[in-house]
Amino acid sequence: MQLKLKFFASYREKIGREEENLDWAVGSGTLGELVLFLRARGGVWQEVFTDPHCLMAINTSMARTAEYLHEGDEVAFFPPVTGG
Repeated sequence: MQLKLKFFASYREKIGREEENLDWAVGSGTLGELVLFLRARGGVWQEVFTDPHCLMAINTSMARTAEYLHEGDEVAFFPPVTGG
């Protein structure tokens, strides 16, 4: 399954890219399974994807880890927004 991953703010800086096209072998996995897959890459990937405050969206709608992914989905990851 092809997914488009997008990384924002400090996650983009840590990972070193804005987006990635991922050919994910899982036929119909969940967002949580994708997070575990990315975390297993180690290094900064593990750091970003163990952040309990990581926000996620599927096709511009906020998403939870139990949601299923489908061919062509755009999955975005970003830290919580803070302001003053």
